[in-house]
Amino acid sequence: MRTDDLDRLVEKLDLERKVRLLTGATVWRTHAEPDIGLAAMVTSDGPAGVRGEGWDERSTSLTLPSATALAATWDEDLVGRLGGLLAAEARRKNVHVVLAPTLNLHRSPLGGRHFECFSEDPLLTGRIGAALIRGVQAGGVAATAKHYVANDSETERLTLDVRIDERTLREVYLAPFEAAVEAGVWVVMSAYNAVNGTTMSQSPLLTEPLKGEWGFDGVVVSDWGGVRSTGPAARAGQDLAMPGPHGPWGEALVAAVRAGEVPEAAIDDKVRRLLRLAARVGALDLTGDAPNPDGPAHSPGPPAPGVPEAAAAATAPTAATAPAAPTAPAGPAVPALGFALTAEPVPAAEPVPVAGAEPAPAAQPATPTQAARQTQPAPLTQRAPAQPAPPTQPAPSTKPAPSTQAARATQATPPTQDAPTHSIPPTQPAPAPAAGPTPVAGVGGAAACAGPLDGDGHDAAPAPAPAAGPTPVDEVGGAAACAGPLDGDGHDAAPAPAPAPAAGPTPVAGVGGAAACAGPLDGDGHDAARALLRRAVAAGTVLLRNEGMLLPLDPARLRRVAVLGPNAATARIQGGGSAGVYPVRVVSPLDGVREALSGAAEVLHSPGVHAGDHPTPLGTGNARDPRTGEPGVLVRLLDAAGAEVHAEHRLTGRILEPARVARAAVVEIRAVLRPDADGPWDVAVAGWGRLTLEAGGRVLVDEEVERDTDDPATVHLSPPYRRARLEMAAGRDVELVFRRRLAPGTGVASILAADPPRRGEEVELAAAVELARSCDVAVVVVGTTGAVESEGVDRESLDLPGRQDELVRAVAAANPATVVVVNSGGPVTLPWREEVPALLLSWFPGQEAGHGLADVLFGRAEPGGRLPTTWGGRALATTVPEDGVLAYAEGLDIGYRAWLREAEAPAYWFGHGLGYTSWSYEGLSVPGEAAPGTPLRVRVRVRNTGGRAGREVVQVYLSRTDTAVARPTRWLAGYALADAAPGESVEVALDLPARAFQHWSAGDGAWRTEPGVFAVLAGRSAADLPLRATTRLGG
Repeated sequence: MRTDDLDRLVEKLDLERKVRLLTGATVWRTHAEPDIGLAAMVTSDGPAGVRGEGWDERSTSLTLPSATALAATWDEDLVGRLGGLLAAEARRKNVHVVLAPTLNLHRSPLGGRHFECFSEDPLLTGRIGAALIRGVQAGGVAATAKHYVANDSETERLTLDVRIDERTLREVYLAPFEAAVEAGVWVVMSAYNAVNGTTMSQSPLLTEPLKGEWGFDGVVVSDWGGVRSTGPAARAGQDLAMPGPHGPWGEALVAAVRAGEVPEAAIDDKVRRLLRLAARVGALDLTGDAPNPDGPAHSPGPPAPGVPEAAAAATAPTAATAPAAPTAPAGPAVPALGFALTAEPVPAAEPVPVAGAEPAPAAQPATPTQAARQTQPAPLTQRAPAQPAPPTQPAPSTKPAPSTQAARATQATPPTQDAPTHSIPPTQPAPAPAAGPTPVAGVGGAAACAGPLDGDGHDAAPAPAPAAGPTPVDEVGGAAACAGPLDGDGHDAAPAPAPAPAAGPTPVAGVGGAAACAGPLDGDGHDAARALLRRAVAAGTVLLRNEGMLLPLDPARLRRVAVLGPNAATARIQGGGSAGVYPVRVVSPLDGVREALSGAAEVLHSPGVHAGDHPTPLGTGNARDPRTGEPGVLVRLLDAAGAEVHAEHRLTGRILEPARVARAAVVEIRAVLRPDADGPWDVAVAGWGRLTLEAGGRVLVDEEVERDTDDPATVHLSPPYRRARLEMAAGRDVELVFRRRLAPGTGVASILAADPPRRGEEVELAAAVELARSCDVAVVVVGTTGAVESEGVDRESLDLPGRQDELVRAVAAANPATVVVVNSGGPVTLPWREEVPALLLSWFPGQEAGHGLADVLFGRAEPGGRLPTTWGGRALATTVPEDGVLAYAEGLDIGYRAWLREAEAPAYWFGHGLGYTSWSYEGLSVPGEAAPGTPLRVRVRVRNTGGRAGREVVQVYLSRTDTAVARPTRWLAGYALADAAPGESVEVALDLPARAFQHWSAGDGAWRTEPGVFAVLAGRSAADLPLRATTRLGG
């Protein structure tokens, strides 16, 4: 859109209306201004999926592998396709701005949020991040480069002051954001922390280099609650303060402008940027028709690149599926994280015609939504010529509700207290209504609701399902599939009453994860989306060790396979915090192996040990609504006198966002629990403020829980638990009633959980070892927990939690054919790594975890991943500030650069990964001389010396010894993917950017190239570089 057009719109607004646009209307929406054709824009968290405007387990999302897993692919084409998938999900949920990607760096492995970041290397982070941005924005949805800048750890992140020298800031921490701007990103998010004494929402870095030198013409949005001042933030480059409607701007900013403290020209610039963003995402109507003030629904039409046309058509929101913006009681004096701050109702969004905007400037990779409709991309199933075809996708379940385990995977473990033991008489079971949905049997799983929800899929309790409705699948520990048809978008409300087609999918029973359906999917393209997600799992899986070529396993030689470990039946698919979504389904490693070996071998399971004692929220597998008898829980809102003002059926006891009712004073979660085991059960509740828990009329918990943090991730997502122990008898129902009083500053999360008695640790460990000894192969899946890797907290140790190291050692001693799979978002210590023949790293792999892992284990796909961060036995940099200051004293030397200066080697170097074939590096061609300021073309020849086709990630590093400028020992300058058949020799060409040879001169305030000789090294990792050449750059 032309600047003149934007100026004309700005001139139509008075100061008050302009300032109003600069603070959010709700937690997730911006203000509309119908007089100029501006509709509200909807934002949503989205690093691994697009959640939408609310935290509701009934609104599920396709769940991608974590950012570390994406970076491990080193595959920009694949990541771009996944970005297109995010765009399609955003359109389905009526979202205009996806708050991703996270471009902070893995400065220390102790960082708790590293799963959400790509790499320790600025080049790899920038290239993978740029690919995701291009993929998202090609679909007419804005991506957001966050958190600008130096938000590389979580400890004291709201107030932390990062001290960093100018050269390190430019060459390392700002570099990925510069790459994002070059890729045309439309939104940048300022960080909570300060840099060199100034909080980022009012930092001069928002102006220079971001908007000035780099030419960023988009919107700088704050992290939620990150704007702390009126004048200083407004005079800086901060454009939009979120969330709304309250904040430090509003009337105070109007007064500051009129007092001459803030130039009105600065306000005009912010509004102009906001309008430009609206034009790009289709929220600005220049036809003269008044738009819906609550925001347009994205139009259907051709999808973003990498998204099948059918999927895009199915994911376009309708009046029934467009979510309503929630409201909330007045409350928390902490940054909001997905929750409205007022009790004022906000009308639901309805679709309206939105005219396409004029094309974006040439520097942008995509025009607005209209332009996205004019480009017909290839479907997901098409591959680039050099890439292998994706694995065949078994027909998965059509509509499972998210499991309780999947819900709790997004939550960090809060503190707990020791529990007393109680014994109470049970209640009588409440009969389910005859016409209601059939419950799903199992522990810890979730069933799809068999009745239709109201229009927006959130508010009223479901009506009874028709007799011919979907049939739940019986399983334990995971989400259940429905054997009936999906509604139009494949995710939201259940369909209108209609008989299931005779040829519909047949449910398949499974244990420990999502059940697959043995029939065709509906025609919405989700089969192709799941195939892409499955391919991404394998592409990001890193083979760290493979002694004796144990992998891939040959199914024909297997009779009994043991799948062991705490993460085998219950996969950890995503990290905790605001990045979390409720997945469409979860395929656990156990599910994937069982499906792959169906009819070929017996697959047996034992957890062996527990990774933690995190309470399990009630779900549809073990609880039911006492009012309706449906699987799940009853959530009621009560007024101050105890009268019910709202009630709804929910699928989990983890309620992060109950309905918003102005008169609500108490939230109550009520459920009938039918124990499947005798003995002492652990029951727990979580929340801030006054908590009570009753069981069978007896009070178990009655406590005031004082808030001890301002971090929004903890306040809103991970409140502390209070526990009790309850003697129960199998099959005898007990009614649990949890109440929490709503009050300012207490957030809105309320959680009711219960766990059955556990066998003793020694008994469970011995059982797993004996099972391993009796099987041909033992696959041990270990990993981290929500207490270890989550937003708002850094890690205290790199060790695997619990007795997992002991389990691995014992199993490896019992069975020489042991494969260990590490399911974590960041590095952990591996003290037993020389004791096991095969070691895989799966990261947090998203919803298709088990399918992708099975493809790798049995050779259907190669483990394509290479480490995007160094795995050392210890942390070389701290995340703990001193007196509120964290000094980046290591300068340029982070990650592998720091390890190159150490006397010892890390466990596994940056870039390492084996694959299923072998490679030889045969030649490196580099020009002898080069001109400064221009790219350098280098060529590397490699040969596949193994027996199967494969892919090699060819990495090129630079070093400089004869120099007057302090430099790292070497640094990544470029990389390329090489695909080759057995025995084939291929040559890849890489253009090393001029910036790779430059350094930032703080004295000159500019990039400079030091004349002289640079060494060019090529190979497989930061330490395995068999080829070397030199080039001389002139003065």
